[in-house]
Amino acid sequence: MAETIFLAGEAASDADADDDGGGAGPGAGGDGAGEREGAPAMSAADSCMTMAIQPTEQARGPWDPRALHGGAPAALFAAAFERAEPGSELRIARLGFEFLRPIPLAPLQLSTRIVRPGRRVQELAGELTAIDPRSGTERLVCRASALRVQPISAAVAAAAPVAADDGAGLPSERALPPPEDGTAVRFSLNSSEESSFAATAMEMRWLDDPRALGPSRVWMRLRHELLPGEPLTPLARAAATADFGNGVGAALPFERFLFINADLTIHLQRHPRGEWIGIDARTLLEDGGAGLAESVLHDVHGPIGRAFQALVVEPR
Repeated sequence: MAETIFLAGEAASDADADDDGGGAGPGAGGDGAGEREGAPAMSAADSCMTMAIQPTEQARGPWDPRALHGGAPAALFAAAFERAEPGSELRIARLGFEFLRPIPLAPLQLSTRIVRPGRRVQELAGELTAIDPRSGTERLVCRASALRVQPISAAVAAAAPVAADDGAGLPSERALPPPEDGTAVRFSLNSSEESSFAATAMEMRWLDDPRALGPSRVWMRLRHELLPGEPLTPLARAAATADFGNGVGAALPFERFLFINADLTIHLQRHPRGEWIGIDARTLLEDGGAGLAESVLHDVHGPIGRAFQALVVEPR
């Protein structure tokens, strides 16, 4: 079987939870599609869903070998949000993730639901819970949200003025050189040969020196499916890549400082296309303030939006 970033259990519905005496949790819902042999773990017909997942080593993060990289669950939530029904015809304009605790490389439960339904605007929410395999106790480790809106029509887009591309515009207006212009780099903080989200799940083509401090640019492409039999979507790829901003635009050396992001917020001006996602990132550090990583996201057709991360920064 091909390598995947997560392994999936069964999706649970409201009816399943009620039959088990557990009641409807915050992510309960769906049509029980996960119970059919060979069916995808996340069905497109599931408006709300709860499922058990097991991270593989491909989800491992850089700071602690027992914890996940934030890009792995971010991509999983993004895929679940964009398929939630009713409303999958709407475009996701914003994704938000709050990393409340380190997400363990252990059994997890992912749940999503539509908080506010609507024809033009929808709000979605999700939670990721860690499950202790010995005691069965649960602990909330990540909270996610999404805003879906009515897409802009061709007529509206045509009516808006187009700025001339003279190469001197804002960073969000400048296209990146293509991925083939980048240098392939295996990204690992300690030169470890272990599998991890950065080193083995993600292919990287750097446009700048990955060892240099300061703003930097890189193209990334996920090598593996999130779940068995679940094709990767461009949105999931974008969410996975966006969580690398604090590393790509590092202002301090990895060997001397920790700069862990406590959240990730993505605003999209258009839906991403293709496999490659580019990131143009920088880190801002002010005395007495919160660290901030700011990234402009791209696909090969141009900019697609921005990502922001609040950072916890301290000496090792």
